[in-house]
Amino acid sequence: MKEIKSHKRRGKLPKIEVVDLFCGIGGLSFGMKSKGFSILAGFDLDATCKYAYETNNEAKFNYKDIKEVHGIDINKYYSKKSIKVLAGCAPCQPFSSYAFKNKEKDPNKYDLLYEFGRLVKEVQPDIITMENVPSLLTFNEKDVFGDFVHTLKEAKYNVSYHVVYCPDYGIPQTRKRLVLLASRLGPIDLIKETCTPDNYKTVRDTIGNLPPLKAGEASSTDSLHRCCFLSEKNLQRIKATPAGGSWKDWPSELVLECHKRKSGKSFGSVYGRMRWDKPSPTMTTQCTGLGNGRFGHPDQDRAISVREAALLQTFPRSYAFFDNEDSISIGVASRYIGNAVPPRLGEVIAESIIQHIRNTPNER
Repeated sequence: MKEIKSHKRRGKLPKIEVVDLFCGIGGLSFGMKSKGFSILAGFDLDATCKYAYETNNEAKFNYKDIKEVHGIDINKYYSKKSIKVLAGCAPCQPFSSYAFKNKEKDPNKYDLLYEFGRLVKEVQPDIITMENVPSLLTFNEKDVFGDFVHTLKEAKYNVSYHVVYCPDYGIPQTRKRLVLLASRLGPIDLIKETCTPDNYKTVRDTIGNLPPLKAGEASSTDSLHRCCFLSEKNLQRIKATPAGGSWKDWPSELVLECHKRKSGKSFGSVYGRMRWDKPSPTMTTQCTGLGNGRFGHPDQDRAISVREAALLQTFPRSYAFFDNEDSISIGVASRYIGNAVPPRLGEVIAESIIQHIRNTPNER
């Protein structure tokens, strides 16, 4: 552990450098970069994320299986006098509520958090942040999260973790995420909430000024503002859905057979519309599909567009997702957005680290 003085830091902060594991297109990195952190590199097994990650974060994208990454591969990026941050969001599908219903689980993904723990021991960063789904806390097939926390504490890290309700931090969707912070410099915790229900950011605040679209259309001025085509039947269904409503509001002739069965009645949000003056539902990898959740536009007869999904995920309009955005795949774009850490959550994590460093006694 680094030797420290007894007085708190004053003035300019030391350089804070970040390597991002499971980086995807770089939402977490971008949020931290916007707070002045130096993003050095990302590692991910999806090679198609390279353009977005490198373009927006000015950092090296490494296409590599995390199981083949070693401490030396990461430590070569850090400089000697920096605060070294190791960040990561192991793919959450194995720990999501959907995974427990899905019989075709990928057993290899259950080990990714253990790989993260292995790299912590090899790299010995000053600070660690990990973001994942809240159900990781109650995952009972293996005590994966408990083992990860034990690994950190055994390596002399101070650890805190919270289930974050994203509207509390200015993110306009009802997403809940598990956020862990750990530091070898001293106690660390997440900053206090920045919003209350009285001033949560809403769907209207976020996408209310975008030009209207019809189902299947694309904006002539914004290549990402495009939405999926709807069949005639689905057009009838969305027209029969009030703001905040769902298939439960349809006449019987429009209701799908699967929803008439007892097992289908629990899926109350599918084919639903968002509400203007509430946060949106969680953006998923299928967030631009009408039948995949409450992803209908509040009053236009269509599902939300790629641009609307990106804004609800707090990506700025300037974020470059593709080299050529005139010929994007809506499905690929939705996967990028749904898998990403909201950049605003990356900012909150960065603000928490800055607060921690300022409250931590200085190094010699």
